[in-house]
Amino acid sequence: MEDFKIDGHKLMYHVEPVHNWLNGKDIYPIYVEVAPSGACNHRCIFCGLSYLGYKPRYIKTKYLKKRLLEMSRHGVKSVMYAGEGEPLLHKDIIELIAYTKQTGMDAALTTNGVFLNQKTAGEIMKYLSWLRVSLDASGPLEYAKIHGCSPADFRTAVDNIDRASRIKKGNKYPCTLGVQMVLFKDNAGEALPLARMLKDTGVDYFVIKPYSRHPKNKDTARAAGLAALNNLSAELNKLSGPKFRVFLRENAFHRLNTGKPYKSCLGVSFWSYIDSNADIYACSSYLGDKRFCYGNLYKDSFRKIWQGKKRKETLKMFAEKLDINECRRACRLDQINNYLWELKHPGAHFNFI
Repeated sequence: MEDFKIDGHKLMYHVEPVHNWLNGKDIYPIYVEVAPSGACNHRCIFCGLSYLGYKPRYIKTKYLKKRLLEMSRHGVKSVMYAGEGEPLLHKDIIELIAYTKQTGMDAALTTNGVFLNQKTAGEIMKYLSWLRVSLDASGPLEYAKIHGCSPADFRTAVDNIDRASRIKKGNKYPCTLGVQMVLFKDNAGEALPLARMLKDTGVDYFVIKPYSRHPKNKDTARAAGLAALNNLSAELNKLSGPKFRVFLRENAFHRLNTGKPYKSCLGVSFWSYIDSNADIYACSSYLGDKRFCYGNLYKDSFRKIWQGKKRKETLKMFAEKLDINECRRACRLDQINNYLWELKHPGAHFNFI
């Protein structure tokens, strides 16, 4: 787990922006998530953004490339393509990933893998720091039920994962290839068979994270209890080795069942989300809620939006009015918030290191 800190955070590696933030200075984000597509070819029963309706809209390549260059010049370090839809549905996704890397930023991609064909994988893997495929069952029928798609998509996704692994190894690309599973009651029995199957595909890791319901969604998935976690942990650890790692996000599972040790969301200064309409949001859990939208990249520059009045108002709302107990549990910023809260509110005897 120490290699990738999948169940933790990496903010301690960015000392200067954290130091500036602690001293009250305005900072640009380290990491930005981009949704190139609002459309999706699947209807996963656990989807955190299904309430948005999978709108068939695609971010405009010309505008995004201009903003990517601007973001890199302001110190943004990385861009992850994922979002409210399937990113590989964007017709220029190869161009966008290549350009992201060319600006000096790191690029990553999360996908359901169905469109990760030989041409696409061969083109994008040379530019990616990591690529992660969502695969939440070990067989076609259960996969189709969970992903809301044809059973044939399971074999397509698995074949594409296997091919991507061979492309990576054959070309010695540094891209880390992983598979992710969202664990809930209905698919808890799939975790071990899926892990065993993936070990033979050549992927670098398999990560299992807990299902966390979005407050606006009415999906049918049911969260798995800690008993499922305890039953899986020992068996999954047996499958880990130097060439294939299995990560069970135990911290995230436990966080679902405990209160938040911090009193406000502090991590929003270090990241941002750009949706398929080029709107910049403070938090991906509040897409569509204009209170959390800083502005639109078709209308204004990244710099103007980030330094604008609306963002300052939104940060003030986060600090003074937002009830974090109403937020999604074990969210993306959970561990970062805990870290930043401790920095701002150290306990007794902190000088005795």
